[in-house]
Amino acid sequence: MQKLWLIIKREYTSRIRTRAFLVGTFLAPLLFAGFVFFNVKLAGFKDDNVKRIAIIDQGGFLKTDSMPKFSNIIFTVVKESEETAKQQVTNKQFDALLIVPALKNVSDKKFVVSYFSDDKLGLELRENIKQTIEKPLRSLKVAQLGLDEKKVATLDSRIKVDVFPLSSKSANGTDKKNSSISGDVAMGIGYIMGFAMYISVLLFSMMVFRSVMEEKTSRISEVMISSVKPMQLMFGKIIGVGAVGLTQFLIQIVLVIALVVGLTSVIPGMKTPPPSKMGGPGVSMQQMPNMDIDATQSQDMTSQIMSELQHQNWIAIIPLFLLFFLAGFLMYSSLYAAVGSAVGEDSGEAQGLTFPITIPIILSIVIMTTAVRAPDSSLAVWSSMFPLFSPIVMPARLAFNPPFWQVALSLTLLIGTMVCLVWLSGRIYRIGILLYGKKVKLKDLAKWMFVKNI
Repeated sequence: MQKLWLIIKREYTSRIRTRAFLVGTFLAPLLFAGFVFFNVKLAGFKDDNVKRIAIIDQGGFLKTDSMPKFSNIIFTVVKESEETAKQQVTNKQFDALLIVPALKNVSDKKFVVSYFSDDKLGLELRENIKQTIEKPLRSLKVAQLGLDEKKVATLDSRIKVDVFPLSSKSANGTDKKNSSISGDVAMGIGYIMGFAMYISVLLFSMMVFRSVMEEKTSRISEVMISSVKPMQLMFGKIIGVGAVGLTQFLIQIVLVIALVVGLTSVIPGMKTPPPSKMGGPGVSMQQMPNMDIDATQSQDMTSQIMSELQHQNWIAIIPLFLLFFLAGFLMYSSLYAAVGSAVGEDSGEAQGLTFPITIPIILSIVIMTTAVRAPDSSLAVWSSMFPLFSPIVMPARLAFNPPFWQVALSLTLLIGTMVCLVWLSGRIYRIGILLYGKKVKLKDLAKWMFVKNI
């Protein structure tokens, strides 16, 4: 145990003092926040290349002054013939020509317009064209049918979903406060936890793989095995690197909590509304205000998000997340350590042997993106039970409060599989770490599992 502790201490201290650890630990949350902010800004980005589009209105129902205004598109209704308008586009007076035909049958649900341009039609421009034509076309149909525009407008309804729990208490005994965005917040948490688990398990497992392979190729492992057993060396590396990952997670969790608390207290728009406005004690569900997501009420939406985050069962989510990380890391890192001990300096050989281990990790992140959108589907439930997928899929479902038996069964199967794979990897490691000059195949690794003595 003393030798094992020395190996763990060496792996831990040598990595935790590096600049990469400090940068990854303290800057990763800020970089992730910047990445999210950047994506939000990009989502609202529009083409800054102004397009001038000539419209030939054969039906006579489009009015230039009543068209929607776009910052990057100028629609102009022209009276010229089709050939003249096309020539104007060729002469660069306009960038494109749009021909809007007359409405032949008011009952037709399909209305086709023609777009002429040498440039390809982008998605944003196509949607803007549809938006420009839809409302006037609707008004024309209403007029031809002899209907009242105001009465027809009452047929359009904006659907809003208010969420009410059947029980007044949540699983952790606190008052349950659901809103219309509770599912969206849980989905966001699921995405963050799933991707964090995916990156961490893959990153730290590959760190173990490179450490084992480098020590083997440099012959350092031979010197170390003269003093410790191969199994002790492998466990020391895995536990040491796992402790580094766990330390990084704990520091980042504290930083995120401090950042959220700081923003909540400093920025007025992020302060949580008082209980009287959030359906707290003494206020019936019928008195709760409609928590509607509206782009013009960003402060209200931010307050709802902060409220939902505060009422998540973090006391259960964070420890379970760390348990799944440790079990998943130990399972995958042991497999990577076994492969690292079997390969030499040939990078192609290393890629071929690590590919079967990497495939389940990639599949699990793909399944996770579906599981957070349908957390109770059969795919989400059973993939969160499968040990090779559960370290990533189940943490992504934790914010949706899955049944206790599913979490317990998933964790039990994961720990049991982890113990078996660690033991099998250790049997491969004890042979592979001392083997040089031979190109190893997957069938060789399978044989080494059953070799009794070396």
